[in-house]
Amino acid sequence: METSYKGNNRMMTGIVFGVLTYWLFSQSLINVMPEVQLDMGISMGLLNTAISLSGLFSGMFIVAAGGISDRIGRKKITTIGLLLNIIGSLCLVFAQETVLLIIGRVIQGISAACIMPATIALVKTYFDGPDRQRAISYWSFGSWGGIGICSLAGGLIATYMGWRWIFIFSIIFTLLSMFLIKDVPESKAEQSNSAKFDFPGFVIFLLVMVALNVVITHGDAFGWTSPLSLTLMATTVIGGWIFLKLVKGKSNGFIDLSLFKNKYFTGATVSNFLISGVAGALIVANTYVQMARGYSSFQSGLLSIGNLVATLAMIRIGEKILQRSGPRKPMVIACLLVIVGIILMTLTFLPNAIYSIVVFIGFTVYGIGLGLYATPSTDTAVDNVPAAKAGEAAGIYKMSSTLGNSFGLAISVTVYSVVEKAGNMEVAASMGLLTNAIFAGLALLAIVAAIPKKGVRESMKVRKAS
Repeated sequence: METSYKGNNRMMTGIVFGVLTYWLFSQSLINVMPEVQLDMGISMGLLNTAISLSGLFSGMFIVAAGGISDRIGRKKITTIGLLLNIIGSLCLVFAQETVLLIIGRVIQGISAACIMPATIALVKTYFDGPDRQRAISYWSFGSWGGIGICSLAGGLIATYMGWRWIFIFSIIFTLLSMFLIKDVPESKAEQSNSAKFDFPGFVIFLLVMVALNVVITHGDAFGWTSPLSLTLMATTVIGGWIFLKLVKGKSNGFIDLSLFKNKYFTGATVSNFLISGVAGALIVANTYVQMARGYSSFQSGLLSIGNLVATLAMIRIGEKILQRSGPRKPMVIACLLVIVGIILMTLTFLPNAIYSIVVFIGFTVYGIGLGLYATPSTDTAVDNVPAAKAGEAAGIYKMSSTLGNSFGLAISVTVYSVVEKAGNMEVAASMGLLTNAIFAGLALLAIVAAIPKKGVRESMKVRKAS
């Protein structure tokens, strides 16, 4: 759709507010689990399941939403996502039992699936060159910086106003986002009318993701060698194989595997999945200091304020390093810093005062790494795909993020819970945190293996060719 419209600060502010709504309902609830559990009187296992549903449903629907946004309009899908967040947030504001809690989390997950890829596609459409990289940096303020912002804000709101107020603020940000983007023209790609939606691929993908998530979150309760767990594992493996065979070579496959022929896109997407898994470090560290050391949710949020400041401060620096040396260098440095930051948090044998200082430093180093990673990774994924596939590619990229986040949280909590049953919270926290360090290490390997070691000029040539 041709238009002379150019992206501006009003548009970017609206998009950032929209992206922040995801972290307000996602990250904030993670940090106030004890308050929610006490208020609603539900088990930690059930609460963890309800919380993980947003990430799961976001991950399952985000590629479909991104592809649909290419066809019917990126602004339209963004607006639908914002409306869904209002509905989902209201469910949680009025939830008195598990049913509304679960319904609200599912709706919020679908909301995020609409908002995240469509907003990236809008940025790609209405910003060019260095302006696009700057816009992606601001998008990253909401997406990556939102983790720290909402971690602190959620603890503050829950401590002094009650956890339900988190979702009232989420509604306020949603309304502001809708107001600020109302004048942005519609953006859609030219599509062939013969290309129908791949429902078989979509259904199989849903089944695989549900089976995988259930076995990760409930495998310990079911028994890892129980018939149910083994069936879920088999469903994941066999279903995944069928899915890949089904979509391979199809022009309208639910996931366009041809996008992964570009090494830059592959490296950005795979490493994004793995680095997003380290979000589990936040829930393990917050749960540990609250349950074992008696910190309030606000106090635990203060421990991670360095993460917020560092992430926001380093996003633009990551952008500058990208422009000078290409994406590989800042992404490699980022993963190393994240590993160091998490390892510092594993020193749970330290006394309270010293451990608090060490965790604060760890979160700050962790945030420096995430800040450096954000813009190079997102820009590499977005710039290396055809314009007509912008929404779908953004959906795949954000799917890797949301699924990585969801599974990282689930695996971290599972490791923490299994070890904690032995009665040693310190060891449980250390093991849960080390799990996240492994995720960061694998992300580093993915970057080194997939992203070519080239300078920025050669990198840009590859982008133009694709």
